[in-house]
Amino acid sequence: MPAYSPPFPSCCVAVRPCIPACKQVLGSTSALSAFGRALSTRTGFASCSKPTSVGPMTSSNCKRVIVRAMSQRGSQGLPIDLTGKRAFIAGVADDNGYGWAIAKALAAAGAEILVGTWVPALNIFETSLRRRKFDESWKLPDGSLMEIAKVYPLDAVYDTPEDVPEDVKTNKRYAGASNWTVKEVAETVKNDFGSIDILVHSLANGPEVTKPLLETSRRGYLAAISASSYSFVSLLQHFLPIMNPGGASISLTYIASERIIPGYGGGMSSAKAALESDTRLLAYEAGRKGKIRVNTISAGPLGSRAAKAIGFIEKIIEYSYVNAPLQKELLAVDKTVTSFLLYSESAITYSTAEVGNTAAFLVSPLASAVTGSTIYVDNGLNTMGLALDSPTLST
Repeated sequence: MPAYSPPFPSCCVAVRPCIPACKQVLGSTSALSAFGRALSTRTGFASCSKPTSVGPMTSSNCKRVIVRAMSQRGSQGLPIDLTGKRAFIAGVADDNGYGWAIAKALAAAGAEILVGTWVPALNIFETSLRRRKFDESWKLPDGSLMEIAKVYPLDAVYDTPEDVPEDVKTNKRYAGASNWTVKEVAETVKNDFGSIDILVHSLANGPEVTKPLLETSRRGYLAAISASSYSFVSLLQHFLPIMNPGGASISLTYIASERIIPGYGGGMSSAKAALESDTRLLAYEAGRKGKIRVNTISAGPLGSRAAKAIGFIEKIIEYSYVNAPLQKELLAVDKTVTSFLLYSESAITYSTAEVGNTAAFLVSPLASAVTGSTIYVDNGLNTMGLALDSPTLST
């Protein structure tokens, strides 16, 4: 499968450092050539064989060395190549969420895709796959269709079979499914494939998300923490032993972790704050223990099926569009969600492609020194301190 190319320019980068009094510094022109050869050998960069002047303002005593970073893939530019890598993505149940977008981006970059689907949604998801309902949204940039190597039943609220309460075991929505706790899924993946390189956490649930925090029960609060943040700890805990050194793990967070978003309640804002804090500590522990990088993406609002539980996701999307520094329609490469502005006849087309592209970068060798970070992919909305559409600004 062809490697996915990010939207970087495919041209070479020319760096022309001025080296005054070259003969005094390096001794001779031959020494300068030797320096260029050494630079080429040690860095993989090519240097020009002849010193070059770059214009009338250049001193005659100043020689120039041109260093070019040449792409090994010609006109493709700087590639994200995940060929030979295997990714497990927890939290894919349809084709309009961030988990799906990340799966597509990783597949486009050449990775093998495994997904974990919430048990009650498994039958519908697998039926839709068999009936090819997702064919249009499966298309990759090269025109081929994304392939999912295997779909695993998963409920990341439960770590082991012993943790599952009796009422869940006998629930009709779990009938026929087996080996779906975190520990069992990790063991099954190990038996099926041996190891993975990439772990993606795209899970969140708050049963009381519509309630203000002052009205949230202890049970609802802890449920949000369990499903939305500790589930990431559990996944990494159980998958780390089968992750290849140099691998990476990412999760998805939201700006409510650090800003007040009225209506995003039930402990969900606290769960996202915990997720971001855990990302930093897990980056240290997983990095030292398994050479695994851990990051989280703070994504802009998306009108996914899960997000609609909040009750006013369309207004949040509208607010983001109006107030973000980059007031633009996000890149329309993926299947999009469209909502209409309350104060305009135009429409917002919000795509998940940017989040997928960022995830592909974060799990690739290009981000080999990036870990413990929260990466914002929200058109810059997180930087704003004033709502530009506030009625007080128009008075």
